[in-house]
Amino acid sequence: MATKRIYSFGGGKADGNKDMKDVLGGKGAGLAEMSNIGIPVPPGFTITTDVCTEYYRAGKKLPRSLEPELRAALRKVEALTGKGFGDAGDPLLVSVRSGARVSMPGMMDTVLNLGLNDRTVEGLAARSGNPRFAWDSYRRFVAMFGDVVLGMKPETKEDRDPFEVILTAKKEAFGAAHDADLPVEALRELVSEFKAEISRRKKVAFPEEPFDQLLAAVGAVFRSWDNDRAIAYRQLNGIPAEWGTAVSVQAMVFGNMGDDSGTGVAFTRNPATGEDEFYGEFLVNAQGEDVVAGIRTPQKIGELQAKWADVSRQLLAAREKLEHHYRDMQDIEFTIERGRLYLLQTRSGKRTGLAAVRIAVEMAEQRLISREDAILRVDAEALNHLLRPVFDEAKKAAAVKEGRLLAKGLPAGPGAASGRLVFFAEDAAAWRAKGEQVVLARHETSPEDIRGMAAAEGFLTAFGGMTSHAALVARQMGKVAIVGCDALSFDYHARTMTVTRRAGGDVVLKEGHWISIDGLAGEVIDGRLETRPSEVVEVLVEKTRDARSAPTYQRFAKLLSWADGARRLKVRANADQPDQARVAVAFGAQGIGLCRTEHMFFGEGKIGPMREMIVAATPEERRAALAKLLPLQREDFRGLFVEMAGRPVTIRTLDPPLHEFLPHDEEGMRALAEATGKSVVHVEERIEELAESNPMLGNRGCRLGIAYPEITEMQVRAIFEAAIDAAEAGARVEPEVMIPLVGMAKELDHQAAVVRRVAQEVFAARGRKVRYLVGTMIEVPRGAVTAAEIARTAEFFSFGTNDLTQTTFGLSRDDVGPVLARYLEEEILAVDPFVSIDQDGVGALMRLGVAGGRATRPELKIGICGEHGGDPASVGFCHRLGLDYVSCSPYRLPIARLAAAQAALREAREAASKRRAGANGKRAREGRIARDAKAARNGKTRDVAVASPAKKRGGRRAQVRA
Repeated sequence: MATKRIYSFGGGKADGNKDMKDVLGGKGAGLAEMSNIGIPVPPGFTITTDVCTEYYRAGKKLPRSLEPELRAALRKVEALTGKGFGDAGDPLLVSVRSGARVSMPGMMDTVLNLGLNDRTVEGLAARSGNPRFAWDSYRRFVAMFGDVVLGMKPETKEDRDPFEVILTAKKEAFGAAHDADLPVEALRELVSEFKAEISRRKKVAFPEEPFDQLLAAVGAVFRSWDNDRAIAYRQLNGIPAEWGTAVSVQAMVFGNMGDDSGTGVAFTRNPATGEDEFYGEFLVNAQGEDVVAGIRTPQKIGELQAKWADVSRQLLAAREKLEHHYRDMQDIEFTIERGRLYLLQTRSGKRTGLAAVRIAVEMAEQRLISREDAILRVDAEALNHLLRPVFDEAKKAAAVKEGRLLAKGLPAGPGAASGRLVFFAEDAAAWRAKGEQVVLARHETSPEDIRGMAAAEGFLTAFGGMTSHAALVARQMGKVAIVGCDALSFDYHARTMTVTRRAGGDVVLKEGHWISIDGLAGEVIDGRLETRPSEVVEVLVEKTRDARSAPTYQRFAKLLSWADGARRLKVRANADQPDQARVAVAFGAQGIGLCRTEHMFFGEGKIGPMREMIVAATPEERRAALAKLLPLQREDFRGLFVEMAGRPVTIRTLDPPLHEFLPHDEEGMRALAEATGKSVVHVEERIEELAESNPMLGNRGCRLGIAYPEITEMQVRAIFEAAIDAAEAGARVEPEVMIPLVGMAKELDHQAAVVRRVAQEVFAARGRKVRYLVGTMIEVPRGAVTAAEIARTAEFFSFGTNDLTQTTFGLSRDDVGPVLARYLEEEILAVDPFVSIDQDGVGALMRLGVAGGRATRPELKIGICGEHGGDPASVGFCHRLGLDYVSCSPYRLPIARLAAAQAALREAREAASKRRAGANGKRAREGRIARDAKAARNGKTRDVAVASPAKKRGGRRAQVRA
């Protein structure tokens, strides 16, 4: 059976409906549904996404067999409109629009007024009684066709649009301030001049035959699925390239017929705030692109009542009908042609995170949707908008207009911050101590920068990706960050940062210069922009606002309480310090899934003993240095246990290679030698001895503990002494000791033996015991493959997906920027695997690890502590994998809570759908059997397959006699 390629709509009925977005795209499905429910829609038809696939498979050629189907579909539109496509007397004009299954506003192309030529324009002028309107439509069509279909683009980035150049000259010649001021004579000249420019530049004549125009436009809209901006949008939003776009062809209605006509865009609720108000704009005597292009100042939708009272009533009725039908805020486009209202589009409206939460909660309370629908309605990632300090958008827009936008990078730590530029961590801490706000800017950051990063309002790096050190710390600390900003270069000696710009020349900024960074947009702005904390943070973290006076917080809390009731996965936080644990608890953490003990060594008074330990010449010297660190780590761990109040706390033993803790400049090495009583030569030799070509694959993790068991002993002693201290003070404790980078069971056996021996020593010395677990991170492929063996010792697994991704792909997350950029551009990868779990590769190893671990130890607790734990898609994958918890940065906990609930609800709905399908199938089979039996009783004979006990025993063909 041939696949249906074209679905018609209009005249109060349609072939399709709102549930056919995969086939008709969002626009086509919306047009079909509006037709079905009685909304006034100009008639037309939609060419399916399958045809887009055919188009690309055929080398960007439309299938020949499509042409007769197009002509047949056009005849239906002609019958409904009473106009003829290409008819010189009463021409039917059409729009040709793209429409993917998800909204991609402005990313693909549209052609309006198609069907005009030198004959039909005269017929349009005569039928409308408005020659100016006809020729205005013609000049718009020629320009749009030239741009979209024929590729009439500016020759360089600095050049203006070629049609705009001609139009500007024409307005000057006729003394016209706006396009609408041009007389018919000028518009006729523009059409001729536009065509001449096409011929000159493209060496082709403008096509006069309407059907040729249509075929060319359909092909061009399909091609726009692969234009640069569409590709970039797909990459940013995780939209698969294979989806393709549909194309909707629709009879034109005209908002530019005079003062009784107009066009507009509206939302059924405010998309910025979520307020239940009709929100939008319209223009009189204009076409749709005039609103979007901003070439004229539109009027507020509320002013429509004064202009067209009847149209306003119809539009408000359509608003109510559409929102109740779709049970969601809708984005609609409309045209008024000589006082008659038409809707050209409805789709789920784009909204801020603030608006998304408000709309979902209020619709649930209004009983438009269920609480489960409300949970599913909010993009989990959008909760970031409710947590971060923000810039005033009007002030930011003014700054950009003034030319103060310096550069763009990767938005790694959402929010906004302003501060004075500093280039060294110690300077950031010192300036902060003096009351200065600072932004730490560097080539890249390292663990040694942790104090400066804590002191800074945010950080900015030239290198690194979304899981680089700067990005990880930003999310954990709730700091604003932009990483991978390759327009930046640094002269640390001169204490300057140079911004290389494509236009306007380089900008050199000195230490102390004020800059502003927008972590939501990845934008670096010259000068200071004031920020304000989000309402949610004011209530939960800063405790400076009463929740009763914070409606945004109340809706946020309500939605997450519903989510907590729906999810199975627990959520933990990655936190290293008591203050981070406090924030984590405020955001709903059910434990700590990863405490990175190495971050503690950079606190006040700790780096010295740590370095002393590393350069020690003998085990005795090393133990003496570790003895200085013991009470410092013990106090940090005690603080974590107290803050978590009985929730599990997973503490990872030392992970990074030792050279990361050492200075590498001459001054630093001399200072270290003096502080430790060693010679500079000894320090240099030790640093050289520890140097590694590839630290990711070197002497780190459990390998350090095996080489220097005294390090593990000190850390474990600090953990259990802290646990007993906290327990004696009345706190419940649940420590979990995690050994990193285990790939072989004997590695874990070695370190677990150290843990258990020291635990018994501490328990004996203190006369008290605490329950604890020993487990491991699964972060190298061998660990996942041999999980069954490792689980004989491990009492829990935690997937360290940052490193597991690196070791699976053979890519360093800090050095892979150019590779990933190319792979994403070429669509070799659909999404950055350091942002969202690679479910086919890394995910396959995780499946092995779960299956192997639980085969040995069915009750094995399994979680994830890589940064993927805060990525909604990864959280959904972890739910399906049967993990017990995900752990992420404190400020991403609300995202993880919501994503976990969404995963559980989707799974439940899919199971219910399968049950319904099974029940329907059973009823259908029973119905067939009943019909066959009835036929038998009526004396007819035919061969049928009988579902009977006999068939179940071996199957038979039964001749039913009726």
